[in-house]
Amino acid sequence: MGQYDALKESILAFSSLGPAELLEILEVRVVFNQFKQLLNEGLVRAAEKSGDEWVVNSWVKQGILLGMRLGRLQGSTLSLDDHGNSFTFIDKDTWPLKKITMDNNVRIVPGGSAVRDGSYLAPSVVMMPPAYVNVGAYVGEGTMIDSHALVGSCAQVGKKVHLSAAVQVGGVLEPVGAMPVIIEDEVMVGGNCGIYEGTIVRERAVIGTGVILNGSTPVYDLVRNTIYRKTAEAPLVIPAGAVVVAGSRKVKGDFAAEYGLSIYTPIIIKYRDERTDSATALEEALR
Repeated sequence: MGQYDALKESILAFSSLGPAELLEILEVRVVFNQFKQLLNEGLVRAAEKSGDEWVVNSWVKQGILLGMRLGRLQGSTLSLDDHGNSFTFIDKDTWPLKKITMDNNVRIVPGGSAVRDGSYLAPSVVMMPPAYVNVGAYVGEGTMIDSHALVGSCAQVGKKVHLSAAVQVGGVLEPVGAMPVIIEDEVMVGGNCGIYEGTIVRERAVIGTGVILNGSTPVYDLVRNTIYRKTAEAPLVIPAGAVVVAGSRKVKGDFAAEYGLSIYTPIIIKYRDERTDSATALEEALR
């Protein structure tokens, strides 16, 4: 992002000012609008891959927060039909709904979905109703966002990902240095899954129905006989091609033993093979 160093410096400078000082600087809105345009085009991102590692662009999150500080409450009315029925919503004027046209080559099926300005949807993305994509999110080419699915603020979703019905991809704006949720290319996420707290799901992994991935729950790999967990230095990372299902493990202690108690834990039961590929094959006609 070296080409945007001047913009980065302006964002950082404005972010350090108080509310009264911001109001006195006419240039701040110009700089913010330039920044938001780059977000909308997917040219700047809250996190990006460098080699095999993901790096947080804290200044991008600071730019998003700057927009929150600059914004004034504004009401907008959406016409629902030809009979005068409408729906009104109220949000910061800096973060309205994203303007999407035929040129974007994105399909948003009618029925209550919304995409917030400052997010990026690549060509051939499909959203089924109702679904929501929040500010700072990046969604790669050919990805399906199914019904009742959420792509949270600053989440980074790769190409040809399938987010099944009721999937919740957590968002993060603060602290600005925190890793957002990362879902790499060709990942299949089953219905009612939740992926939170900066978890990284590597390419072609399969997350089975109902799996919850977060910073406090370790993941047990039955194939490689290892345990993956978030640490103070690194997020939880699901390996490439892993097939993760919801499981449980025994709770220690006499009381737990007496009542046969166990606790939820995700388990990697295998890695992708031809059978998995066949079961998770995406139907291109739907895109």
